[in-house]
Amino acid sequence: MRVGEQSTDPFDQILGEVPVPAPLTPEDVRLAVRAVVVHAAEEWPAGPLCRNDGVTYPCRLHRWGRRVLERHGLNERQIDALVRHGNPFVHVPFPFPVTGSAPTRAEGGPGTRRVVAPAGPGRPAPATAPRWPRAS
Repeated sequence: MRVGEQSTDPFDQILGEVPVPAPLTPEDVRLAVRAVVVHAAEEWPAGPLCRNDGVTYPCRLHRWGRRVLERHGLNERQIDALVRHGNPFVHVPFPFPVTGSAPTRAEGGPGTRRVVAPAGPGRPAPATAPRWPRAS
């Protein structure tokens, strides 16, 4: 089963999905990291099962953790890197640094904030880059 598909587990069908909190807090992000790492896939002859629950992968908590981290700004490759890293206590910055091609603003007067420009080809990573596992 893929991560985005509906589960056929009877408990999942009765209980439904775990709701994602509307305003995310740092605690929600920490719990989501823990959920995706602890409830990772483990290969069995019958197919992948949740390492923690023993139910069909992905379990409810793994799916919830992925949705929270995606809403927080991580992409699928970054979440997979967190799972491969295997540390449920790894720090993900809150708020997550800007990624993408957003224009950068210099520090200025009131109401402006410093935005870290993403590293591109031929451009070194900024000194304030987050220190957590990178997708390879």
